[in-house]
Amino acid sequence: MISPCLLNVALHGMEAAAGVRYETNGVAAGKLRRDSPALVRYADDLVALCHSREQAEEVKARLAGWLEPRGLRFNEDKTRVVHISEGFDFLGFHIRRYSNGKLLTRPSKAAMKRIRARLSTEMRDLRGMNAEAVTRRLNPIIKGWAAYYRSGVSSASFSALDTHMWKLTYKWAKHSHPKKPRDWIVKQYFGRFNRTRQDRWVFGDRATGGYLQKFSWTTIARHHLVPGTASPDDPNLSEYWNERRRKSKPPLSPGNLRLLSQQHGRCPICRGLLLHAGSEPNSPQEWEQWLAGTRKAISRKAIALSPESGTPGASTAHRLVHTHCARRLPTDGHVETAPSQPASPSGLLEPCAS
Repeated sequence: MISPCLLNVALHGMEAAAGVRYETNGVAAGKLRRDSPALVRYADDLVALCHSREQAEEVKARLAGWLEPRGLRFNEDKTRVVHISEGFDFLGFHIRRYSNGKLLTRPSKAAMKRIRARLSTEMRDLRGMNAEAVTRRLNPIIKGWAAYYRSGVSSASFSALDTHMWKLTYKWAKHSHPKKPRDWIVKQYFGRFNRTRQDRWVFGDRATGGYLQKFSWTTIARHHLVPGTASPDDPNLSEYWNERRRKSKPPLSPGNLRLLSQQHGRCPICRGLLLHAGSEPNSPQEWEQWLAGTRKAISRKAIALSPESGTPGASTAHRLVHTHCARRLPTDGHVETAPSQPASPSGLLEPCAS
């Protein structure tokens, strides 16, 4: 994470150098001026959106002059000037305006090729291992990739990847049991493992009940535009960014999301926040790491909550708790709740303490 941070410092001011201008007065304050280009940048990847090819060439020339004193220059092999109707790739997405006027952002062909190749490689490496190992290895990859691309028009891509995964898992099962007929393989490894869905073609492990996630189970969540020049690094806008994080639903199961909401995002034992997020992960790999860390950090336990340990009539229910708190649970499941935190609007994702 240090490399993007340093690049943000080094490239601060690029938007002004490109000639981006915002309205400063009236109801349109903070919005782009009608004749202004727009610039979007993450680390050293950027795209400038212009009104004409001439303006695009002018912005490129201005930025080249701005970069030169900083010892930087454009990589001409990766720099193109294209019309929006042709489309372009940016941060793993393909962005294009179609003939019907709609501007769609979907996973790029290169991104689809990379994830297919990775899934195929992983499944080859898993030959000779059991179904539990398959689900444990692939679930973070599937959920992480889907979490990153859920903000785009990704439903068709998710369905295509589910088909790809079905072929890979069936091929894996055939390789594991070369003498077994098709019906036996289907009965052994496929079924309605996920009871919340009417899908009998879910790959799973009969012994443990664990199953493989599907890309299409991830709910599409559109990205909400950030107004004007609002930056997460601006301390005056901390409340705005905190509110955005509170409204963001993490890519967890519906059951865990419901429990997080009921618990106001806090552990019922220590009253500490269950999830911390200074900012959302910015790549499929970062989402994969976030999901793996979350799985280790929180557990789902059946516990009895009462103001005093052992109070008669205390109700027992499933709660999400910190894993380290769960280790301290007594054998009878009764816990004393910690004192409540000061009342404040809390959500599923809270900022890390500064």
